[in-house]
Formats: sequence, structure tokens, C-alpha cells
Amino acid sequence: MKGRGDRPARVAERIREEVSLILQNRVKDPGMRVVTVTDVTITPDLKTARVHYSVLGGDEERLAVRDALRRSKGFIRKELGRSLQLRYAPELAFLYDDTYAKGAKIDRLLREIRTEGEGEE
Repeated sequence: MKGRGDRPARVAERIREEVSLILQNRVKDPGMRVVTVTDVTITPDLKTARVHYSVLGGDEERLAVRDALRRSKGFIRKELGRSLQLRYAPELAFLYDDTYAKGAKIDRLLREIRTEGEGEE
């Protein structure tokens, strides 16, 4: 028998999938096309979900998406409640995920180090 400990993880994964679909298909804001839901963490009582997202583009796009997500939060929560069929639709908090940008910066720095090392030989 499975323990209760894996239910929040399963619900978080389902929320990630559903929020991605809602953003792609149901939200009418054109700025939402550049959003990728990267991860969802949820409290053990399933009442609050933190949705981590990344944005293709620069700071302008990131700020526009942040504002659009704030405007659409109620609609997304309502649609999520319909599709998940939980007793309560979780309260959503959208958090920008900058791990891709950090990874790109590290990759760039490693390439610079490699080219400097080749230049010394």
C-alpha cells in the first residue's frame, strides 16, 4: 500500500500538466505563448501550489508574462478546479524560475575558460 507521502507529488505533477494546457489553450493573452511551466510545489494539505515558470525572451517579456499571470490567476484556478476534481482548487502563486538563465551563464563562462585555455597553449 502506498503511503500518503506521494500524493502531493502526484497532484503537483498533475497541476503542472494542467496549468501548461490551460496557458496554451484557454488563456487568451498572446503573451502567454512564451511561458513554460517548469515545476510545481504544493503544500501537504493541497491548498497552496507554487507554480514555477520560465519565459523565452528578455526582461520585457518576463515582466509582461508576470503581469498577465497575475491578471489570469483567478481564471487559471477556476479551470484547474474543474479539471482536477479536488475538494478545493489550490491557491496559486506564480514564481519566476531563473535556472535556465543561470545555466546559460555558467555554460558561457565555461566556454570562455575553455577558449582562454586553448589560447595559452
